[in-house]
Amino acid sequence: MTTTLRPSEPLQQSADGGRSRTYDICVNSRRVGSVHLATDPGFGAALGVISDLRVDEPDRRRGRGTVAALASEEVLRSWGCEQVRISVPTDVPGAMRMAASLGYTERSRNMLKELPSEPPELPEGFLHRPLTEEEFAAWSARSKDAFAQSWIDRGVPEEQARAKAEDSRRRFLPQGMATPGVTLAAAVRDERVVGHLWTGRIELDPGRWTGFVYEVEVAEEQRGKGYGRGLMLVAERAALAAGETLLGLHVFAGNATAIGLYESLGYRTTHLNSSKAL
Repeated sequence: MTTTLRPSEPLQQSADGGRSRTYDICVNSRRVGSVHLATDPGFGAALGVISDLRVDEPDRRRGRGTVAALASEEVLRSWGCEQVRISVPTDVPGAMRMAASLGYTERSRNMLKELPSEPPELPEGFLHRPLTEEEFAAWSARSKDAFAQSWIDRGVPEEQARAKAEDSRRRFLPQGMATPGVTLAAAVRDERVVGHLWTGRIELDPGRWTGFVYEVEVAEEQRGKGYGRGLMLVAERAALAAGETLLGLHVFAGNATAIGLYESLGYRTTHLNSSKAL
């Protein structure tokens, strides 16, 4: 039997060169599932994304998903993509195994926490306050550069990494300090800023929103002193005050210290974000 992809909608194209299309997964012309392919709006047309790959239950465990993933990669190559990205739920072991067998490497993970009903107590002696406009300007420029560098360090071309950083700011901090629903805070010691926090909201799934920690940063010489934990608890308090019941975050692979902190606070990994060269 032959597994192929058949377009189920017209090719969608944006003014900046982006593409997207949903395909039926077919076995001898019989539909057995679907997959959505797109270029990444943050990184640009050189990065493809495979998402929502689903095989109907009667046809699972027969290699249909693996063949569909390989066929998807061929489509993305024909679009001019040089890399492909996937996000795999950790509660689907079969998908995790398939990603590993196809040569995908973890770049980052998404984590999520169910918030308590009452705001958590902050560590004794921990002090924080909102950022001033002057502090925001300095932090914003430094933060954007650091975010781009994090992607560059993981093999993303500099142009794509900086495009991703710019896109993130446009989407999640469009009005700067005045962006609705955003918290921008500083941890302070002896009236000196030693850490920063940026939180807001994100749409996990269509119509399903959650609080989100976009960034928590502690000055290198002040790490290991509890400021990161304190800022994360400030994030929980801000999310609860906004009526959220969940708080999510994104962390790069290899950042064992941060992952350990988040796990100790009750976060669980929900998705592994992986990529490979085409």
